[in-house]
Amino acid sequence: MERIEHKSLSLNGLKMHVAEAGQGPTIIFLHGFPECWYTWRHQLAFFASQGYRAVAPDLRGYADTTGAPASDPAKFTTLHVVGDLISLIGAVAQPDEKVFVVGHDWGAMIAWALCLYRPDKVRALVNMSVAFSRRSPGKPVETLRSVYGDEYYIIRFQEPGKIEHEFAEIGTKTVLKNILTYRKPGPLILPKGKAFPDTPITLPSWLSEEDVDYYASKYDAAGFTGALNYYRALDINWELTAPWTGAQVQVPVKFIVGDLDLTYSSPATKDYIHKGGFKKDCPLLKEIVVMEDVGHFIHEEKPAEVNQHILSFFKSSSTSYCSAL
Repeated sequence: MERIEHKSLSLNGLKMHVAEAGQGPTIIFLHGFPECWYTWRHQLAFFASQGYRAVAPDLRGYADTTGAPASDPAKFTTLHVVGDLISLIGAVAQPDEKVFVVGHDWGAMIAWALCLYRPDKVRALVNMSVAFSRRSPGKPVETLRSVYGDEYYIIRFQEPGKIEHEFAEIGTKTVLKNILTYRKPGPLILPKGKAFPDTPITLPSWLSEEDVDYYASKYDAAGFTGALNYYRALDINWELTAPWTGAQVQVPVKFIVGDLDLTYSSPATKDYIHKGGFKKDCPLLKEIVVMEDVGHFIHEEKPAEVNQHILSFFKSSSTSYCSAL
């Protein structure tokens, strides 16, 4: 197995922790919540063995990447995080190299933003769980509140300090186990006062106690606030991205989602993905894969299958890219 190396890079005002393996064309792996670079452990080793340079940063506010003020959600917009990634690409890629990108959850949202703001930096994209989302007519937080109510997880995450206090009372490992094992194809509701029960959870075969311990160690050290600030910046993102209203993603894309993923549960989302809206917004969308009996953390639950989906797409994109030169 290829050895994973860890570095701390001074980029865009941050000390960014980066895990990487292998040499070759660069793939940037972008994690979501509540994760860090570790969520890509299966992908780093595999793609290094296939002749790629696989790079997985801790995004700002997460784990061992420091320097962003956790007290200020306005410093966690997609513009800030894409700025971090442009600096990262400059540090790890070859001069003028377009990189491959893989995103999941918030990492997928950041990857969509990267492709909107700087398509010149991306050769091809595989995104998981979170499809592209057009800029809405109104602010997203109130829209979500009106649809799902005050106990919807994104709404519960909005007030600084409150959900962090509840998480501390429940315990970091219990919180993480509840989120990482969630497999209900519907909205995540967190009852007020106690977001998760403290009852024992049996872990699935793809997630070990050691895995949870690693995640918990990072959240115990860094806290949840930096990660939650991505949700708290949703309305700020909406305000700042007005210039991209109606803009298309002009990068080759493959999208993968599990049929039990909470992000795939609503009829409106499925209609958007499968009935032309997604393709209209992402005209270079090449393939949509819906994996059966798979939940949200698809790349951890089914790493071998996901790795092959990514590899085949990037190989075909490399052939097309070279033919166009």
